[in-house]
Amino acid sequence: MRRSGRTFRTVTVGAVCAAALAVLTAVPAQAHEPERRAPHWELKDSGAPEVRFRGLSAVSRNTAWLAGTAGTVLRTTDGGTTWRNVSPPGAGELQFRDIEAFDARRAVVLAIGEGEASRVYRTDDGGATWTESFRNTDARAFYDCMTFFDRRHGLAMSDPVDGRFRILSTSDGGRSWKVLPSAGMPAALEGEAGFAASGQCLVGSGPKDVWLATGGAARARVLHSRDRGLTWTAADAPIPAGDPARGVFALAFRDRTHGLAVGGDYRPDQASPQAAAHTRDAGRGWRPAATPPPAYRSGVAWLPHSRIAALAVGPTGTDLTTDGGRTWRTVDAGSYDTVDCTPDLGCWAAGERGRVARLEG
Repeated sequence: MRRSGRTFRTVTVGAVCAAALAVLTAVPAQAHEPERRAPHWELKDSGAPEVRFRGLSAVSRNTAWLAGTAGTVLRTTDGGTTWRNVSPPGAGELQFRDIEAFDARRAVVLAIGEGEASRVYRTDDGGATWTESFRNTDARAFYDCMTFFDRRHGLAMSDPVDGRFRILSTSDGGRSWKVLPSAGMPAALEGEAGFAASGQCLVGSGPKDVWLATGGAARARVLHSRDRGLTWTAADAPIPAGDPARGVFALAFRDRTHGLAVGGDYRPDQASPQAAAHTRDAGRGWRPAATPPPAYRSGVAWLPHSRIAALAVGPTGTDLTTDGGRTWRTVDAGSYDTVDCTPDLGCWAAGERGRVARLEG
C-alpha cells in the first residue's frame, strides 16, 4: 500500500529517519570525525534482468513487491537478498504497472492496456495463488494506476471514456470492482490522459482524499477528490505539457494539504526544464520548483516522518529535496522508474533491466 499520505508516529522509527535525514543533509565530516557514508541506493539482484519494473509496493525494509513487464510479479521478505517469482499463471502477455500490497501475503496488481488487457488480480497467500477480480470489457478504456485508502477501499483510474476520466472503485480490498458515476468528473481536455509510468498517477491521503495526475493535453493538470472519487476539481500544474509525451507523471502527498508533482517529457532526447512542482493547499494551486530536477522524473515519495524531505526518480537519476519540493539536487545517477518508502525507512526504487534497490546508510 503506498504510504506517501499516511502518518506514523512510532518514536523509535522516527528517530531512525531523523538520523538518516541528518546524514543526507550533513556537511562533510571534519578530519577528526569518522567518515560517514551518506544514504545511497544499494542494488539488489532481482534475478530478472529482462523485466522493467514500474510497479512497486514497499511494505517494510524487509518486504517489498515488484510488478513489471511480461506479467512479472516478484516478492522479497528478506530485504532484497532473495526474490520469489510469484507471477499470476498465464499472465505472460500482460504489462503490470502498479501493485499495492497490504502486507507480505496480500497484494493487488494492475495490468494496463486497451480493452481486456486492463485487469486486476489479488492474492491472499503471498502470490501462491491469484484471483482475477476485474477485466475491462470496454475497448475505449485504458487503466493506468490504482491506490488504496486502507485495506478495503481503493480506486483505479482509466484514461478518458466519453470525455471524462473513468474511476473504478472497490470496498472489499480489491476482490470486486465497480465503475463510479462520471457526473462528478470534470471534462477531460483534448488529448488528456494519465501516464502508467510508476503507479503514482493516482494517489491518496487519509480516508477519502485522492489526486489524479494528467498530461498529453495543452495543460498538465492535477484532479482532486475529497469523497473517494465521486466528485472532482481540477487545477493546472506548472509542468511542461502540450505533447502526448509531457505532463505530470507522479504525485505524492504527505498529508491532505502538502503534495509533490514530478514529470516532464519522457523522451530521452527532449529537455524537461520544469520537472517538479509542489502544493500546500491540497492541490488547489501548484508552484513550480525554484530549482527542479535536471530532467524528466517518473516517481516521487516523501521520506517517512519528514515534513520536508522527499526523493524523485527517473531514468537519469535520483533527486532529493529537503525543503518540501522547492529545490532539488541530484544524489544518484542510476536509472529508476518508481520509488516507495515505509515507516521503518524502508525506501525502495525499481526500474528497467530488473533494477531494484533499497536505501542504505
